[in-house]
Amino acid sequence: MVFGIHRSNDAQDHDDGVLESKQAYNPEVGSMRVRSDEDVNSAGDDDEHHHLHRGLSSRQVTMIAIGGAIGTGLIIGTGSALTRAGPGSLFISYTAVGLLCFLVMAALGEMAAWLPLPSGFTGYAHRFVDPALGFSLGWTYWFKYIIVTPNNLTAFSLVIQYWCPREKVNPGAFIAIALVAIVCINYFGVKFFGEIEFWMSSVKVLVILGLIILSLVLALGGGPSHDRTGFRYWDHPGAFATYIMPGASGRFLAFWSTLTTAVFAYLGTELVGVTVGECQNPRRVIPRAIKLTFFRILIFYVLLVLLLGMIVPYNSPELTSANKKSTSAAASPFVVAIQISGIKALPAIFNACVLLFVFSAANSDLYIASRTLFGLASVGNAPRIFSRTDSRGVPVYALGLSSLFCLLAFLNVSTGSATVFGYFVNLVTIFGLLTWISILVSHIWFVNARRAQNVPDSALAYVAPCGKWGSVGALIFCILIAIFKGFNVFVHSPKTYGDFDYKNFITSYLGIPLYLIMICGYKLTMKSRGVKPLTADLYGGKQRIDDEEAEFIESERQKHHGKIENKWQKIYRVSLGALF
Repeated sequence: MVFGIHRSNDAQDHDDGVLESKQAYNPEVGSMRVRSDEDVNSAGDDDEHHHLHRGLSSRQVTMIAIGGAIGTGLIIGTGSALTRAGPGSLFISYTAVGLLCFLVMAALGEMAAWLPLPSGFTGYAHRFVDPALGFSLGWTYWFKYIIVTPNNLTAFSLVIQYWCPREKVNPGAFIAIALVAIVCINYFGVKFFGEIEFWMSSVKVLVILGLIILSLVLALGGGPSHDRTGFRYWDHPGAFATYIMPGASGRFLAFWSTLTTAVFAYLGTELVGVTVGECQNPRRVIPRAIKLTFFRILIFYVLLVLLLGMIVPYNSPELTSANKKSTSAAASPFVVAIQISGIKALPAIFNACVLLFVFSAANSDLYIASRTLFGLASVGNAPRIFSRTDSRGVPVYALGLSSLFCLLAFLNVSTGSATVFGYFVNLVTIFGLLTWISILVSHIWFVNARRAQNVPDSALAYVAPCGKWGSVGALIFCILIAIFKGFNVFVHSPKTYGDFDYKNFITSYLGIPLYLIMICGYKLTMKSRGVKPLTADLYGGKQRIDDEEAEFIESERQKHHGKIENKWQKIYRVSLGALF
């Protein structure tokens, strides 16, 4: 017992390192042999008050996966990256990190399609690697989202100041309105949450497509100024800027700094791994969402940053000024492009779009926080009460505690406390990258386990295209970024901090030792051992999920006269669903 945390039978099995060889893939039968008396759910409880409900439909999950990949990091954060590194570095870095993101999602998709656990990727780390990794991953991921949720609520109030200055209405009023709204959306059940997020994500997709079309039109001279820029800015002032140092070294440092920025712009795509426990027919839906991730990244990120470098020069005074603004639309490089082209009305419209982006982010962040805490409790790494759900499958106690931390948003009403809160935001940002690292490690161990237990690729609903070695390469890349992400704190700056920026060093790197301390502390306290491939639990809870999936498919067939989807669902799947 540690910190009042209970331990489920599943956790005890891992610690003992002695899971019987009770399940194996039988190629002659072509199915999994699972003893029903050992098929337990991940919460360790069979009553209905410890289960999430699979209420998210295919269209909701696929659109939520897109929504998780589109945020203010794309439409606002790209401005500072462009100024620092130039359009060439921006394009290369977002392309490289896009590939990295796809490898992470593919790794997560392989595990989720095999065993869509309510505890998400924290459950995979717990089962396949070491309970200590699941413990550390779960808590750090939860810490991240109980901080970024109030931060997005603050951003919501900042964006509204475009129309209503804080001199007229206290920003705390808008924070309160947004807080009540997201708590209600999450409380009314996963079906309601899924529908709201579906439509908000749909609008976000339309906004990005609109920006792509607008950027292309401006680059081709279709704006009021009729200035056809093309790739002019790639030639002058140039495709690659220098950062900190002159020459080739400066261009490399600029590229590396943009690489780090790109990683944090892509963070959030792993949201689909949190939804697997509430997804209908997950083995069909999750692979589909993962496969489409590559094309979404190609369109929404890579194409958009390519066009951005064509319509805004990296040395633009307007862009430099915009980077000093807050989270409002004025900070976006696309607003700068609109202003340079001479279009008058679009900035106000774009500000409304940013408002939707930050509200959607706050809403999904609260969802992630509550489900992560539920997942921790379901494997015994948090007090059992947080695994309790109501009749609609909502983890009300986990949602309640996560919602309480949203009150931290009111700290930002005061300037002094806002500075302190800003340090917390910077501190937990590294946890997102550590989450990717943990997912990749879990996938490598998962592949080792299923090979040791003779589970062939053909038995899986989805297999990562690059396999184990794709995850190994992505893992090395992520570790390098995590180690060198704060390299600029060591640069001499006599006007600000001197030889060493200790404040940003602490906020950039403190998360890594905290993450490792939680792993080591758990192992020392709970005496846990790493999971061996031959004893990894690949089947616990699988029978229940199989039964739920079979029941869902049968109900859909009965509903649609022998088919699992009706005419309109098929039309959506092969049209809009195929694209987005």
